[in-house]
Amino acid sequence: MNDDDIFAAIADERRRLADLAETFTDDQWTTPSLCAGWTCRDVIAHLLVPLVVSIPAFGLAMLRASGNFDRANIATAAKVSAKYANLPKGLRDKADKRFTPPGQGPRAPLTDVIVHGLDIRRPLGIPATLDPDRTRVVLDFLIRPESSRIFGKVPTTVRWVATDLDWSSGDGPVVEGSADALLLALTGRAAGIADLDGEGVAQLR
Repeated sequence: MNDDDIFAAIADERRRLADLAETFTDDQWTTPSLCAGWTCRDVIAHLLVPLVVSIPAFGLAMLRASGNFDRANIATAAKVSAKYANLPKGLRDKADKRFTPPGQGPRAPLTDVIVHGLDIRRPLGIPATLDPDRTRVVLDFLIRPESSRIFGKVPTTVRWVATDLDWSSGDGPVVEGSADALLLALTGRAAGIADLDGEGVAQLR
């Protein structure tokens, strides 16, 4: 997939998630996601943040948070959540925006929207319907060093193997499982690690 293909995939994933969120009940909106301290509503608001908040505005939030990115991120998402009564509409209307984090290409926002989609679907018991080509792009990105600046470091001494997708990477003891479990594990979600098998799983824990 070239960059144009990836940007088109990002827009489609945003729309798919907006369509899903539009069906949520009040209880589903307030269900805790896989992101610690965030509800499903908070996650949708977070995905909308870079599409409606300018870089200077986020920079101001960073100053107010004394340079702490996580605190600035949480505060900005809370403001977006309060401002946009209809978050699915906002996400859908801005779906085509080609935002990328500084120093990163489109693989980063593709990873963000797909993984955060899992953060929502898992707790709600909604099966993931991952596109194989997009999933391979994200998996390939997550095992590269440059992804660690956003999504954290992952062990490089294991062999990652998807059991439902033609994808594997790395050398060492095997860590295997479904593609969605690998995506969650590679981004530090304990829920993903719990679904993995293989001799290498001990290294993840």
